[in-house]
Amino acid sequence: MTVPAASHVNAAPPPAPDLSPASRRIAAADRQRAKNAAAAPIIPTSVPWLAVGVFVVIAFVGAWLVALPLWTSGEGLAHPLFGLLAPAMMFTPALATLVVVLCVRRPANIPRSLGLSPIRPAGRTWLFIALAFVFFTALPFLAMLLGHAMGVIRVDLVGLSGVQAVIDALNESAGGQTVPIDASVVVVMTLVSLPFLTALNSVAAFGEEIGWRGWLLPALRPLGTVWALLASGVIWGLWHAPLILLGYNYQRTDLLGVLAMVAFCVLTGVVIGWMRLRSASVWPAVIAHGAINTATSQFLIFADADSLADGAGVWGSVLGWPGWILLAVAIVVLVVTRQLWKQPEPGLTLAESRVRPVE
Repeated sequence: MTVPAASHVNAAPPPAPDLSPASRRIAAADRQRAKNAAAAPIIPTSVPWLAVGVFVVIAFVGAWLVALPLWTSGEGLAHPLFGLLAPAMMFTPALATLVVVLCVRRPANIPRSLGLSPIRPAGRTWLFIALAFVFFTALPFLAMLLGHAMGVIRVDLVGLSGVQAVIDALNESAGGQTVPIDASVVVVMTLVSLPFLTALNSVAAFGEEIGWRGWLLPALRPLGTVWALLASGVIWGLWHAPLILLGYNYQRTDLLGVLAMVAFCVLTGVVIGWMRLRSASVWPAVIAHGAINTATSQFLIFADADSLADGAGVWGSVLGWPGWILLAVAIVVLVVTRQLWKQPEPGLTLAESRVRPVE
């Protein structure tokens, strides 16, 4: 009869796993690194020019096809379907993205390559979503104040003549019946509605951002951060041509209107693109786009009524010189603080990524 060895009889139990918060964070980071490695390369090592070309052609041709009824009817922006065609046009970059990632250059993990996931670290993702909402909601209002100081546009925060003009227009459309609402109430309603309208506009903005910042910006990233941001901004601006040439935004139907839109999109695209790369998520870019689309139109009620009627007033808004100046200041801050080149891996903090800021 064999007696079990004492070492076997008295074997010590395995050590309990370390469940401290620090250990859990390390384990989570290791899992993210493994997922990133399986999905590599998330940022391509070289620009996939064929895929970029297919993306641009589909997005641009799609935009012109959607806007075609506005041109062929001769009604332009006054077309009764403009309110449907403009949002539909915003989904042409999403269509281009879908074709590229499924048929031209399929990544190992589509959601990860487009910045749709992971949300981790959740704190960073929500911080940049909040930053996107606050910055791009405040930007149009600050631009109007700067435009007022520059003498390009007049802001009426006391008499609220712009608000009253909106109320008068409602009265006129109601057949002369008086709408029982005070201008100050409209202001309060406007401010309260901003988060809800931004959320609604972000649905359409997603159609653009999944293309511009979700796919195109990372695809151009091998050119270098600055060149990728500039190139994607130029493409974004030119894509608006079907509407800009009809007088949208700048009330011009010539090359100057298109160039002005390109300038605005390049400057805005640098800031939104930085949010995309710095957070490793496309969701802050979506909210930023939705916020600026919302605030740009909503804050027009704070302009003097005569400025609203003056087509040149747009140059005193966020779309014109004041907006360009404020965006340029924001970009200078990002450059000076070196924030523009800090780009973590998806799901990892900068410290966990263990990479130096990229150029």
